[in-house]
Amino acid sequence: MDGPNGSADDARHALLTFANTHADGGGAIERFADAEHLHAWLGEVGWLGAEPGRNVTTDADAAEARQLRDALVTVLLAHANDPAVTDTDLATAETLLRRAGQRYPMAADIDRSGARLRPVQDGLPGTLARVLAAAGELALAGDWPRIKACRNAPCHFAFVDRTRNTSAGYCSPQCASQASMRAYRARRRTDPSTKKA
Repeated sequence: MDGPNGSADDARHALLTFANTHADGGGAIERFADAEHLHAWLGEVGWLGAEPGRNVTTDADAAEARQLRDALVTVLLAHANDPAVTDTDLATAETLLRRAGQRYPMAADIDRSGARLRPVQDGLPGTLARVLAAAGELALAGDWPRIKACRNAPCHFAFVDRTRNTSAGYCSPQCASQASMRAYRARRRTDPSTKKA
């Protein structure tokens, strides 16, 4: 453990690494499309673990990872005040995340420098617990509202809002510009004063 900043950095990295696995319309592919894609991603990030029987992934595992990731992204979109996220969407995502927290156990490592949550299993259960532990650590540190997903669909790239007043809603100026242009065009289509007689 590298102290409070190292732990927070590790938590942010784990959460963003997991959340940014979806196809984004800009060339990124769905990393959890099936068992093969999931297994390759777990190997790339080094989260397979050492338990041999837990290193096999299935299509059901990929679906489980997608479901948890999508629920997490929904919450991160709510952090960014995305108007497309309804109260029902958010309630469904939060319920799924609570259930996942019960299904994928974590343990607390406590020492004189602080406490840290860690997964108690290897393989996919350990990966999902790692992500949930990261969210828990960020929430306890007060950083959770700063973890957001870009409101520009289909980007939804997860990022850390480093603005002073936590007002960022987009991961980049390009995404903000695209969303602004899309909204402008939509207003022009529906505004009768812009139509020719």
